[in-house]
Amino acid sequence: MPHDHDHDAEDMAARVRALETVLVQKGLVDPAALDAIIETYSEKVGPKNGAAVVARAWVDAEFADWLARDATAAIHSLGFTGRQGEHMQAVFNTAARHNVVVCTLCSCYPWATLGLPPVWYKSPPYRSRVVIEPRAVLAEFGTVLPEDIEIRVWDSTAELRYLVIPERPAGTEGMSEEALAALVTRDAMIGVVRDLAP
Repeated sequence: MPHDHDHDAEDMAARVRALETVLVQKGLVDPAALDAIIETYSEKVGPKNGAAVVARAWVDAEFADWLARDATAAIHSLGFTGRQGEHMQAVFNTAARHNVVVCTLCSCYPWATLGLPPVWYKSPPYRSRVVIEPRAVLAEFGTVLPEDIEIRVWDSTAELRYLVIPERPAGTEGMSEEALAALVTRDAMIGVVRDLAP
């Protein structure tokens, strides 16, 4: 499945570049406006925000408890809110449970904490298969889970979006919150990846 996703992403990127070129040449789009949008989603909105939430939960038990009870408020306290980030629920991985997120109806996704969704997240095969055979889909992402680990699939909607809180990797004692955040990936916060490493 990841190879298909890579191919789809390359095709989509080529189409977007071609469309952008035409729109700019016709004077319908200002390149500076496009740059501003790209900078927003690469620097101000996106997985860095979600990683900061996870790292704070790893180092601050009170924050982790707040995140479990009211993720929207806890995430907002770090300054991450706005479009499609208003209604959040954090789901915590444990030694016995793994969480994975999908939107079976369309592609509801927490933009404020994860940025724009990857192409594969929006693809019909992912949206349908991860619900029916999550263990097989995760294996295609390289996440092979023992049978004794329960998998819970969370279906996002326009009213509620999910953020997976991975387990803190072993060997990270003494690392700063910023260094911990750098270990957290987008895919781990969607749940298609489980293990993070220092």
